[in-house]
Amino acid sequence: MADNSFSDGVPSDAVEAAKNASNTEQLTDQVMQNPQVLAALQERLDNVSHTPSSYIETLPKAVKRRINALKQLQVRCAHIEAKFYEEVHDLERKYAALYQPLFDKRREFITGDVEPTDAESEWHSENEEEEKLAGDMKNKVVIAENEKETATAEEPNPKGIPEFWFTIFRNVDMLSELVQEYDEPILKHLQDIKVKFSDPGQPMSFVLEFHFEPNDYFTNSVLTKTYKMKSEPDKADPFSFEGPEIVDCDGCTIDWKKGKNVTVKTIKKKQKHKGRGTVRTITKQVPNESFFNFFSPLKGRSASGDGESLDEDSEFTLASDFEIGHFFRERIVPRAVLYFTGEAIEDDDNFEEGEEGEEEELEGDEEGEDEDDAEINPKKEPSQPAECKQQ
Repeated sequence: MADNSFSDGVPSDAVEAAKNASNTEQLTDQVMQNPQVLAALQERLDNVSHTPSSYIETLPKAVKRRINALKQLQVRCAHIEAKFYEEVHDLERKYAALYQPLFDKRREFITGDVEPTDAESEWHSENEEEEKLAGDMKNKVVIAENEKETATAEEPNPKGIPEFWFTIFRNVDMLSELVQEYDEPILKHLQDIKVKFSDPGQPMSFVLEFHFEPNDYFTNSVLTKTYKMKSEPDKADPFSFEGPEIVDCDGCTIDWKKGKNVTVKTIKKKQKHKGRGTVRTITKQVPNESFFNFFSPLKGRSASGDGESLDEDSEFTLASDFEIGHFFRERIVPRAVLYFTGEAIEDDDNFEEGEEGEEEELEGDEEGEDEDDAEINPKKEPSQPAECKQQ
């Protein structure tokens, strides 16, 4: 059989390569003659050449040296900022002591242990005049009707403010999503939620205390959740520091009464014997969705110490836990009555809608006036565990 590997002394592979090169060159010429392709290519080159990192690379070595010096200054600024937040924590602890007598009195009014005086009960609303006029008209109608009746029904007068904290849980979406139907009877026994901050000289943290009246579900009078915080720049990434952050949390052991633990459920499972083929039914307990899982949190990487990363779902769960703890501390506990009435929720909704409306208006502004956006970093700090065995 004839050998076709050579043609006129030239290897066939080389001939094929030459043909491909010629075809590629023709295709390139055609592409480069297309105005749209050229425009897209130029735009991409422009974007690459104007990225901050690529710009820095073009600077002289002496300028890069000065930029490195600026970065060192920035790291020192981050450490000063960390000290600032530590002092904010001390100041917050000081003012927490001033708030506490007012929160104690709030609890007394809620539980009905103390009845507010007439002066303490007086409140003038914004629509007081309109309400007064409407009330006067209503009273006239009621009086006229009552004159025709020989007796009137007595208005109920329950003790304190029934289901105060439970109502807050129902009003706030972030909390209501955690509450199951079987959690509700337990939360109706919740009498108070307190925030306590870590003592001077102790690592930054705060404790949420949930105070319950005696109930049929557990023997604890207080359930606690401790949030540990850090206020120092990360050595690996110091420029990411934005203030104190929650890094881990500890729950407590709930001493459930027999048959009352809502965080687990009992299921029946059939098992088949491998040898005899007989089937038996066993019962076992498995985790159950409940708000009270809040007191058995996942452990973060810093606490596990094994360096293993959490999976995506666990990371999300832990981040949500931190967010809820922060929300209790910053919003729910200080402004409880406004979340009970719904006023705080309406304020939040109105603020968000206002922001969006303003943004749309600015985008449609032909004059393009610039306005600075102010962003508040709400991160803060904590205290000692309460009457609950720490896990």
